[in-house]
Amino acid sequence: MNATADTTTLTVDGLRVRLLHVRPAGIENPAKVLVLHGWGASVDAVGSIVAGLRDTVELVAFDLPGMGESQMVPAAWGNRDYAAFTIRLADAVGFDRFALVGHSRGAAVSLVLASDPATSGRVERMVLTGAAGIKPRRPASYYMKVGSAKAGRVIGAVGGKPGKSLQQKIRGKAASADWLAAPEELRGTLRNVLADDLSPLLPQVDAPTLLIWGPDDDSTPLWMGEQMEREIPGAALIVLRSGGHFAYAERAGEFNVIASHFLTQGGRR
Repeated sequence: MNATADTTTLTVDGLRVRLLHVRPAGIENPAKVLVLHGWGASVDAVGSIVAGLRDTVELVAFDLPGMGESQMVPAAWGNRDYAAFTIRLADAVGFDRFALVGHSRGAAVSLVLASDPATSGRVERMVLTGAAGIKPRRPASYYMKVGSAKAGRVIGAVGGKPGKSLQQKIRGKAASADWLAAPEELRGTLRNVLADDLSPLLPQVDAPTLLIWGPDDDSTPLWMGEQMEREIPGAALIVLRSGGHFAYAERAGEFNVIASHFLTQGGRR
């Protein structure tokens, strides 16, 4: 028998989200897993994870608010807002305790959930890949770009139509690809999550944690995974043979075998 998969919409706290719920066949009381995608992505981006785990665990993947086909966030959110929303979505789908599989920004949200005493007891274990949340090491040129972007905002605010035009030119040169791709109403959220250094939370993570990294990741470099391994109690880091920030898809076979074994060990240590 094959796993059953239902794609639907669910309203949580007044926000409509797209949700994929997969139930394996022939497994009694399967492990429950929430899959959280990265910034600007959607359920589709974690399709290889869903395909690799669908026959061994019950999983729910959803478009984070403001992304994919889910409704826009009502204000500028941060990592903790996304974490709080995730808990309420877990309640709505009947996941009392669950494991987390998080990529990039979804991994940062997972770190918040697993380190907060109010929610950590619900997280049985975590698989994090290309995890965001640690402040990057920036060259001087980066801070010059940040200064230009701030100047552009001031010019745009006070310079009328010519100022707006100049602001767009400055933004095009200084802003990141994520910033340029984000809709205007989501840029405050992007600013918040990028400014939030989650490093102090790492020693507080209270769940067995497996880190899976691509050696060629230039968005969340391997040194970030190594820092997480050092500072998250009992964490283990596996570096795949190749792959970048989306190594979970580039090396899907390896990733899914490793993740499935870890996720089905059951319960906490």
